Amino acid sequence: MSRFAAPIAEQIWDMKYRFKDAEGAPIDQSVEDSWRRIARSLSAAEPEQEDAFYDALDDFKFLPAGRITAGAGTERNVTLFNCFVMGTIPDSMGGIFDMLKEAALTMQQGGGIGYDFSTIRPKGADVLGVAADASGPLSFMDVWDAMCRTIMSAGSRRGAMMATMRCDHPDIEDFITAKQDAARLRMFNLSVLITDDFMQAVKDDASWELKFKDRVYHTVEARDLWYKIMRATYDFAEPGVIFIDRINQMNNLAYCEQIAATNPCGEQPLPPYGACLLGSINLARLVAEPFEAAAHLDIDALDKLVRTAVRMMDNVVDASRFPLEAQRQEAQAKRRIGLGVTGLADALLMLGLRYGSDEAAAQTEAWMKAIARASYLASVDLAKEKGPFPLFDAEAYLASGSLTHMDDDVREAIREHGIRNALLTSIAPTGTISLYAGNVSSGIEPVFAYAYTRKVLQKDGSRTEEEVVDYAVQMWRDKFGDRDLPAHFVNAQTLAPTDHVKMQAAAQKWIDSSISKTINCPEDISFEDFQDVYIQAWESGCKGCTTYRPNDVTGSVLAVSESSETTPAETPAQVDQDAEVIYMSEPLDRPQSLEGHTYKLKWPDSEHAIYITVNDILHGGHRRPFEVFINSKNMEHYAWTLALTRMISAVFRRGGDVSFVVEELKAVFDPRGGAWVQGKYIPSILAAIGGVIERHMIATGFIEGEGMGLKSDPQAEVVNLGAPRGPACPSCGQYDMRMVEGCMTCASCGHSKCG
Repeated sequence: MSRFAAPIAEQIWDMKYRFKDAEGAPIDQSVEDSWRRIARSLSAAEPEQEDAFYDALDDFKFLPAGRITAGAGTERNVTLFNCFVMGTIPDSMGGIFDMLKEAALTMQQGGGIGYDFSTIRPKGADVLGVAADASGPLSFMDVWDAMCRTIMSAGSRRGAMMATMRCDHPDIEDFITAKQDAARLRMFNLSVLITDDFMQAVKDDASWELKFKDRVYHTVEARDLWYKIMRATYDFAEPGVIFIDRINQMNNLAYCEQIAATNPCGEQPLPPYGACLLGSINLARLVAEPFEAAAHLDIDALDKLVRTAVRMMDNVVDASRFPLEAQRQEAQAKRRIGLGVTGLADALLMLGLRYGSDEAAAQTEAWMKAIARASYLASVDLAKEKGPFPLFDAEAYLASGSLTHMDDDVREAIREHGIRNALLTSIAPTGTISLYAGNVSSGIEPVFAYAYTRKVLQKDGSRTEEEVVDYAVQMWRDKFGDRDLPAHFVNAQTLAPTDHVKMQAAAQKWIDSSISKTINCPEDISFEDFQDVYIQAWESGCKGCTTYRPNDVTGSVLAVSESSETTPAETPAQVDQDAEVIYMSEPLDRPQSLEGHTYKLKWPDSEHAIYITVNDILHGGHRRPFEVFINSKNMEHYAWTLALTRMISAVFRRGGDVSFVVEELKAVFDPRGGAWVQGKYIPSILAAIGGVIERHMIATGFIEGEGMGLKSDPQAEVVNLGAPRGPACPSCGQYDMRMVEGCMTCASCGHSKCG
């Protein structure tokens, strides 16, 4: 009998976490084999713990982060840490590119990265010794962005990056608006580091100095700058906001480190070379007597599970490889872990509590305190056994912000015995592992949708539909059949933004690091109410705030029909004259004949020319690219050109703003170097092919010019599938992308930019 609660759970395991050999043959024959592999690997230094570790993993009670689940026990050269904050960027050309190299090496092993770009002098500042003006941090962020795309094109699974900038940096206004250019900084999440002084200046309607190394470059009105941040976030969903002074004040290690950046999803504010070690307690598996009057979370089981999880995660620090030696040293010196939760909303539903209510917030705070207390006591026990973390200083540690409201008995235990792990709790995005655990609600987010259908690609190329049901909803169905869901079953589509903030603040009080959470806002929320969400987050003790408001620029999260419980991708196509992009639920059929053009491309290193044919289809009176063929006498390129043309043609036939294909091709850099073609340097032969396709799109009127997509075409025909949607998933192509925990995540295949 399968241990998986839903077909999607088994598919996620097989695709992402099942250990297979180089040819793809399974080594893990069952999910129990995966649990045993992880337990054995993490107990290698203390074999007597293997069964306890296995029991914690059994039935999806403890969910180590994806890197651990996929990599532990495989002996592969991978890191078990999800992401990193890199070293401080020096304000020198040599230092900047040394940091770029470190970033590339880290991303090559699959780690997401975060950087503070506030340390680079502003645009226009003097560059001593070379009689030139500085190009500013934004120009170097473009270099990082290109590096990330290049690493991804070489086969890396992910390319998540976070860039932060202080609210008093002279280039902060350019930073705020940087991603309003749809083609710029696509690999980055952006967040502004907001200080207490700035928030006070906003409150007092005071002026605000933009400065670098004590030199004031500009003076602005604080409220004007705050307005620009809020307006950009309202219209474009970025930048996020990080309350950096609060983070440093509440840091257990304030006495020995300064934080200026976070990992890509924001739940781990980290010092230079700090790393995220993540895992989640599945609260939905710990509820006894669900939906009954006596329903409760088993606190004894929670305490035991937390203690085992802390020991397992502490062992990961020693078991993992690291891309850089500096990262290993930082992890060993502080032994920081990030134990969080998932399934919170489902657990609340089982207890009859409405997410966002005062009762639910109080229950959440109580659970988080229980987890924090158990975590600290478990780490004290480890310190008795193995010693405290090397930089432990009892008095300085106990004076830090996070420890001031901890129970006295815990504080005394730390003072007497020390503690093994400097920070213990964090709430990370759990989109993929939540699906793997049976589609439990993600992290501390509300249930996104009770149920939806997804299309599943079969081995014969056909697609079948299957229903994906929230874990708690499925339990309700199993127990009560077709009885209507009670009124407390709310979801992300119906909650007020203030309910989201209330829940985030309730959890934050007992979380050492931070929380990755998205505050969903309705499209028609007023700008004034939108700003109030951030003020509420600030005043209620949150360490940051990330919102998502569907709009014409950012698109919509997955829209769900409560009557049919299907995604928009399953509804019939219809025309909405207010929409802007052609989308098709099924690929267009190929007519018998098509019009097109063939272009000759002569690459300097190749003896034979490459011929590129782009055929168009007439759709609604307008031409759009439909297929691409590449031919050459040089058989060296046959395999990859065939694969490339088939993939590009498949994308073209799906519709939408396919001009991104050009952007991706033009961004590929050949490590052997590019070539000069007609007086212009082209970084790779793939970039040259992208340029040819771009010229064809311009010539046929599909796009207006370099870097311009279909959205700028006022004559573009519209086919809208019933409701606004976000972009197609880059992994499976389905239009099931949703904003969850600050990260776009695919409901069909589990793909997430953040892991």
